[in-house]
Amino acid sequence: MSKPAYKRSARIGDQMREEIADLLMRKIKDPRIGFVTVTDVVVSDDLRNAKVFVSVLGPERASSLKGLESAAAFIRSELGKRMRMKFVPELIFRYDDAAERGTHIMELLHDIEQKEAQKDPKDE
Repeated sequence: MSKPAYKRSARIGDQMREEIADLLMRKIKDPRIGFVTVTDVVVSDDLRNAKVFVSVLGPERASSLKGLESAAAFIRSELGKRMRMKFVPELIFRYDDAAERGTHIMELLHDIEQKEAQKDPKDE
């Protein structure tokens, strides 16, 4: 019997990402939670824990994470209603700085490009 190409934990993570994003948009009204985007959900192979990676627009990163942590039990119970699972994984919220790193890299590349354009061709 061949191993499935797409692990169950990855499928569950994808579905959880969509459901959590929907919950944050429609049901969570905590003022501490700013403009939050769920970038990824990584579920452990035993389906007991799920790391929810979020990016936050604006400076309120710490307060948004605190708001998400306090809403974790509610989000988990809603996930239990929406997803037919025996056990809903424990939610662990983590800040995802990939967007910031990408922006920083793009700025560095732009600076290099500008410096290259300013070089005098006679100097070479």
